[in-house]
Amino acid sequence: MMDLAKRYLVNDLPGATIPASRLHNILNTLEQGRDLSAISLSYMSQLGLFALQQLAQRKISYEAFREVAGAEQSRREQAAEGERLARELTRLAKEAEYKARETARFVEFERERQRAEAARRARESDPKYIAKMRDQRLLERYGLDQFIGRQCPAHLMELLHRVGSGKRFSDEDVLWLSTEGKNYYSDLLKAAFHEREAEFYAAEYGRTNDPWNVVNASGHYRKCKQAKKAQDLLAMIPADQQRTPKLESAIRTTHGGVMRDLGRLDEALSKGNQAHILRPKDFRPCTLLGAVNFELGNYDIAKEWYSKAIERGASERAIDYDLRGIFLRADEARRAEIRAVLLREDPVRYKWVKNFSAGP
Repeated sequence: MMDLAKRYLVNDLPGATIPASRLHNILNTLEQGRDLSAISLSYMSQLGLFALQQLAQRKISYEAFREVAGAEQSRREQAAEGERLARELTRLAKEAEYKARETARFVEFERERQRAEAARRARESDPKYIAKMRDQRLLERYGLDQFIGRQCPAHLMELLHRVGSGKRFSDEDVLWLSTEGKNYYSDLLKAAFHEREAEFYAAEYGRTNDPWNVVNASGHYRKCKQAKKAQDLLAMIPADQQRTPKLESAIRTTHGGVMRDLGRLDEALSKGNQAHILRPKDFRPCTLLGAVNFELGNYDIAKEWYSKAIERGASERAIDYDLRGIFLRADEARRAEIRAVLLREDPVRYKWVKNFSAGP
């Protein structure tokens, strides 16, 4: 195929070497010495193959054809090269234009980035911004991030700054959080309050060796879910410091509560019974024994202990709060059991259990 195209000096034309193409068929016809149709001759004119057209019409010899066709091919090749160069120049121009646009875009982006970075540095060095971010972190730390973006009470932010630095709540703080600021008294803030109080009373015990400080510290550790710290602290009290039935009963009751928190319910029962023997008229051991028996599923025994606690001064509200906690911590099956027990006991007093249909 290539040999045939070279013979007729059209190897620069793609169709000349493609089998069954129009030009290739024309070359085959010429090679076989047959006459070409008027349409084929016209097609050669369209391609500018005038020498080949004359050769096909037998108007010139093959030698003359080669001289003229060589010139035609040279012109075609020069034109093709010119077109190729023009396309290459166009491509290079577009590429340069694209690179220029990209460079300009990058330069503008970099300028904007530098402006933004400068603005950020200026903003972050602004004392007002620094104070705002510090306040935001404090609100997030204590579960009050829903108030970010709002005007928070000045007393709240003062309180959070003190607590965040490890200081105790003042009496004014506790009063405000219990009244005007009750919407801000989140679980995390309550935990922080109890942790600060626990640390204070633990330090006081180290300073005074007064076991009542351990009782107070342990109670606060329990309320911020750090029962293990309370257990370790209670274990530090020497036997000779437990001088009175009141103190010893308080220690046993507190220790029993810690054992309950740690899931060691048999030990909690033992501590509670010891505390009750020491102070049979104190409602606190009775409340503990009621709660532990209820968690163990000893509902009738729990009822008796709760009744004794109320007789000795415990509030029904406190007992109901404890029962609600037991209920909410239970799985779905246990909740169904507790729900039935409480509704059977008093459907009005315990109607709140109907609001919870599934486990945690």
